[in-house]
Amino acid sequence: MQFEELDLNYDVLDALDDMHFIECTPIQEQAIPPLLEGRDLIGVAQTGTGKTAAYLLPVLSQLRDGGFPRDAINCVIMAPTRELAQQIDQAMQGFAYYLDDISSVSVYGGNDGIRYEQERRALSLGADVVIATPGRLISHLSLGNVDLSRVSFFILDEADRMLDMGFSDDIMQIVKYLPSERQTIMFSATMPAKIVELAKTILTDPVQVQIALNKPAEGIQQSAYICYEPQKLRIIEYLFKQRKPERVIIFVGKKVHTKDVAIALKRRGYNAEAMHSDLLQEQRDDVMYRFKSGQIDILVATDIVARGIDIDDIQLVINYDVPHDEEDYVHRIGRTARAGRDGRAITLVSEKDQPLFRDIERFLEKEVPKETVPEELGEAPAYTGRAEKRSARGNRRRSDSGCRRGGQHRGGKRKAKGNNDPAQQQTPHATADTAPLQQAEGQATPTDQAKPKHRHRGGKRRKKPGNDASATPSE
Repeated sequence: MQFEELDLNYDVLDALDDMHFIECTPIQEQAIPPLLEGRDLIGVAQTGTGKTAAYLLPVLSQLRDGGFPRDAINCVIMAPTRELAQQIDQAMQGFAYYLDDISSVSVYGGNDGIRYEQERRALSLGADVVIATPGRLISHLSLGNVDLSRVSFFILDEADRMLDMGFSDDIMQIVKYLPSERQTIMFSATMPAKIVELAKTILTDPVQVQIALNKPAEGIQQSAYICYEPQKLRIIEYLFKQRKPERVIIFVGKKVHTKDVAIALKRRGYNAEAMHSDLLQEQRDDVMYRFKSGQIDILVATDIVARGIDIDDIQLVINYDVPHDEEDYVHRIGRTARAGRDGRAITLVSEKDQPLFRDIERFLEKEVPKETVPEELGEAPAYTGRAEKRSARGNRRRSDSGCRRGGQHRGGKRKAKGNNDPAQQQTPHATADTAPLQQAEGQATPTDQAKPKHRHRGGKRRKKPGNDASATPSE
C-alpha cells in the first residue's frame, strides 16, 4: 500500500513525498487506518520496521485537521532512553515540516540547568507534542511545570524496554495525570505477560497489530565462533584483517567493560569509541554523531544502542558477549540489514556462555553456522551447548573431543594467586597480546525549499530536512 492511499492530511503527505517515502511498511499499513479512526492500539513488531512513523503520521494528521486546544499539550510520547527520544524528535521535525502551527519539545535527563529551563518554558507554553523519558517528565510534573489534563494522545514507544528498565511505576504515575478520555497507543518489540497486563490497565478495547515478531531480518548473515574468553579480541583482529572495519558495532555485556574493549582496539590501531550510560549526555551525543558521520569506524556499546537507534548502513554487528535474553540478541543483530540492506552478525561464544547461545538457537528455531577459530589462535573448545563442568579437584572435565582443560577457571582464565588484575591473568590459550583483554568486555526530511525556518514553542528551532534514499520511514 502507498501512503497516498491512506486518509492522511495533505500537508503530511507532502512531507512524505518530499522525503521520497512512497510505500508503507507492513506495520504502517496495518496500524495507521485504525489510529486515524481514533482506536486504541497495541503494535508488536521488531525494531527497524517503521513503528515511529506508524504512530507519528496519524497523530500529526489528526492534529493538523484541527479540533484540539491550541494552548494545551495534546500528545505525550514516552521513550525509554534519551537517544530514542531524540530520534523521535528528529522524525517529528521531518514529518511535521509543513505543519507550521504544530510545536514539539523533547524532555530528557542528562543535561544542564539551561536545557531544563528551556524544557520548562516550552512545557508551560503548551507544546502540542511532548517527547519524554519517564523520569524527566515526572520531575517536571512534581514541580508543577506541566499540565497533562487535556492530553488527547498518549503513546508508549518500546514499552517492553521501559518495563525492563524499571519504569512501570513511573508510567502508572504519569497516567494518573492524564484524562480518562484519550487515545492510547502502545508499541513494543515483544509481548511478555507484563506488557499484556499494562495494556489491560491503560488501553480501552485496543486493536492489536503484530508483525513478524522476534525474527531477525532475512538479510542478516549470522554466524558464531566458539572460543575461549582470551581469544575474543584476536578473533576480532582476524576479522578486521579480512575486511577493513567500517560501520561496526561491538556489543559488550557490561558497561564497565566497554572502555576496556575500546581501549584495547585503539592500542591496536583501530578507530573505536565506547558508548554506555555512564557518559554525560553531551559525550553520548558526540560519540553518536561521530559514528553516524563516519568519523568513528567501530562503536563498542552496551545494549543502550540495541534499540531505537536509527542507523541504516551498519555492516557488521559483533556480540562480544552472548546476551542473556534471546530477544536482546534479535535487537542487537537488528542494527544491521536495515532498510532492505544486507548485513552480518557474529557472536563470540565462550565456554561459559554456550547454554545461553543454545537457548538463542532454540528461540530462532535454527542452528547458527559455526566458524572455525584460526589455528594460529590456539585450541578452541567444542560446542556442546553446555558449560564445561568442574571436577571435584577444580579442574575441567574432558570435553567431547577428549581434550583436558586442566586448572582453567570459567571463561578460560587461570586464577593467579595474589593478583586480581585481569590484565595479568594467563591461560594455556592466552598470549601476551591477548592477556590485557581477558575480562574486557538521519531520519530523512523534506527537500530543501525556499521556506522560512520555524521555531518550536520554547525557542526550539525546527531543522530543515535533507534528502534520503530510503523508500519508507524507519525507526
